Amino acid sequence: MLEITSRDNQNLKFARNVRDGREKDFIFIEGKRLVVEALRSGVDCEDVFVSNGFIENQKSFLDSLLATEFNIRRVPDRIFRTISDTKTSQGIIFICRRPESGKLIIEQSLQMKRSTSSLVILLHNINNPLNLGAILRTSEATGVAGVITTRHSAYAFSPKAIRAAMGANFRIPIWANADFDDVLSWANKQNLISTCLDINSDTTYLDVDWKKSRLLIFGSEAHGLNTNEFESAKERVKIPMENQVESLNLAVSCGVILFEAKRVWESWK
Repeated sequence: MLEITSRDNQNLKFARNVRDGREKDFIFIEGKRLVVEALRSGVDCEDVFVSNGFIENQKSFLDSLLATEFNIRRVPDRIFRTISDTKTSQGIIFICRRPESGKLIIEQSLQMKRSTSSLVILLHNINNPLNLGAILRTSEATGVAGVITTRHSAYAFSPKAIRAAMGANFRIPIWANADFDDVLSWANKQNLISTCLDINSDTTYLDVDWKKSRLLIFGSEAHGLNTNEFESAKERVKIPMENQVESLNLAVSCGVILFEAKRVWESWK
């Protein structure tokens, strides 16, 4: 292991830039469980930082890392805190290459799933990385073909989104920074029925034929979709609720629909 003794070390400066989203080709992974997910997912690791405390308490796990070809750097606890993104760090950080993403990745995933119905999620102006991460995790659990985020949405590979997704970001196809109208046009070419949530719709999500492939659209937590965006979708559906409830959390709404779609797919196979 190489030992770092200064907070001004260039490797630490680079790690902070990755953490703060200034190095888009890399991702910041913190905590043992997420590190294990990254290793399991085959993410390309560039640097490993471990604190003195981690070395003392995780010797067997550290030995397994030392058996790899990773660049492992030992950092004193007080300096390690300057790169951590959590209040109580577990003392291990991976700096990795960002998984390949983009429209082509989604298209490849759709081609692999063409024998069954496919869902692609479009998240438009989603601001909360915790909601985004939760949706990524649910999307992976339900077999979604991919997730698209539009410009001004939270970054799908930010440290907070990665923690909320528990590493689903490493595996599920993602197309980030897309244009809303471009995605609708693309979905039409892919024979995906664009479907959005609308509390005023007469059709509930239970009435939808989920055996057909769809682009499922969700608007921002605060404002949803505007009139033009609603009209761009071919279908509008609602989740029926008691009258006094105005809305559900975005990630919860997505989960309700995705697991219903999964139930329909599995009963249809």
